[in-house]
Amino acid sequence: MTILDAVLAFAVVAGLLTLVPGLDTALVLRSALTRTRSYAWATALGVATGAMVWGVAAAVGISAMLTASELAYRVLTTAGAAYMLWLGISMIRASFRGGPGTGATGATTPEVPGSAWRGWLVGAGTNLLNPKVGVFYIATIPQFLPPDTSPLLMGAVLAGVHCALTMTWFAALILGGGWARRWLSDPRALAVVDRVTGAVLMAFGGKLLLDAPSR
Repeated sequence: MTILDAVLAFAVVAGLLTLVPGLDTALVLRSALTRTRSYAWATALGVATGAMVWGVAAAVGISAMLTASELAYRVLTTAGAAYMLWLGISMIRASFRGGPGTGATGATTPEVPGSAWRGWLVGAGTNLLNPKVGVFYIATIPQFLPPDTSPLLMGAVLAGVHCALTMTWFAALILGGGWARRWLSDPRALAVVDRVTGAVLMAFGGKLLLDAPSR
């Protein structure tokens, strides 16, 4: 796997997961609908900042683990692949039960008056206090590390890709708040997103589990 292959493959997974409604999406959409546009953009940047911090932190931990123990690294990569499989299956099952697998568009967010700086703090704080973001990076980064590349550097690159995709999605939410609200309230659209994302995660997870013994 080359660096370009790793980045493109990660972008597919991260891009699909970005479309799955969650707390961050709910937070930015609510900011776009109830606050000023500058406040919404600041909230989106705060979320992206938190994701970048999580990604680099996960890369640092993975780099240290790789240095300390090859066995521990292999265990981590296998566990990450299994997690991707489980997440994919959970999303597909939930979509047939009538609800998105990780949807949280109905989540309540605090009413925070004030400046764009406060919006950034809310976005960053919400993301940094969400352990699911850390789990995502810890589970996925090892799967997309080409041979002879720095885990720290590659982790930062992958986190940057995720942030870019996230900001693109948030831009669509902010600029098309009314359309986004209707789309996110359509259970059929959300079910399709969950099923496609779940299938991709299962495919990646299954391939990684099969490849794990030969790594």
